[in-house]
Amino acid sequence: MGCDGGTIPKRHELVKGPKKVEKVDKNAELAAKWKYCALSQEKLKRPIVACDLGRLYNKDSIIEYLLDKSAERPNTEVVAHIRGIKDVKELNLTDNPAWEGERRNIKGDCYEDMNCAMFICPVVGLEMNGKHKFFYLQTCGCVFSERALKEVKTEICHKCGDPFQEDDLVVLNGTKEDVEKLQKTMEERRSKAKTAKKSKKSKDAKVSKKQDAAAESCDVPKNTSEAESTPLDGDGSSQSAPGPSTSGECSKELKAPVGPVAGSKRSIQGMKDKSEIYKSLFTSHSSAKRTKDQISNWVTHTPYHF
Repeated sequence: MGCDGGTIPKRHELVKGPKKVEKVDKNAELAAKWKYCALSQEKLKRPIVACDLGRLYNKDSIIEYLLDKSAERPNTEVVAHIRGIKDVKELNLTDNPAWEGERRNIKGDCYEDMNCAMFICPVVGLEMNGKHKFFYLQTCGCVFSERALKEVKTEICHKCGDPFQEDDLVVLNGTKEDVEKLQKTMEERRSKAKTAKKSKKSKDAKVSKKQDAAAESCDVPKNTSEAESTPLDGDGSSQSAPGPSTSGECSKELKAPVGPVAGSKRSIQGMKDKSEIYKSLFTSHSSAKRTKDQISNWVTHTPYHF
């Protein structure tokens, strides 16, 4: 059967087959990971930071996200594991001398090479465009290619000279398997940090309790000191009864009283080597004692004299 005008339809026009799966351009996918921020989807520009999972971000966009997490943003799931600025590391990147950036293609009428990257490996010179595996060090933030780490095996950073271990290496924009491994190591590291903080707090609390107990044992209560104190004798020296003995450092700190009558309970009136005239100078002498009738009351008067 034909349609209007005598046209004959073909089979592919009448029978609908399965839809073809859209293929993603690999170059565009690599450019989106290595040239654009994973959070804001803007072009990467210094300073550039990376998280524990190996994703690249602009530092400004991370700071804006941390300051206001309630704001609506796309791709917030990508940064759900970032709690603070300490969870990201600023990268120490090496510029690519062959990359001209947007200066060459300002008008948009020139060919732009998507494989040309902004940064390279400082040891081998490979471009950081996604075709080669790159790592960054959590200690110093320097970035190297996998080939450089295999060819030049060392435990010191090739760029800044800081020591590092294999656990400090993090893959940049790795595969799903790499991301899963990095997530497990991140969770283990955070759990270890929590346990270390708890143990530190418990140790500090124990030390403070011991110090408080030592301070309380060294302190002498006021009531006992007042009860043990005796009135002044005639020579003006106070006689105090011996207090309770303390042990440890507190006993060392206590000093014996200094003076000629230290530790003696004799009064001046009982001294035989002193004369009566000398003894009569003090209120403890019998001549100074008066009866109630002899004691006079105090009388107040105005200080003015007329």
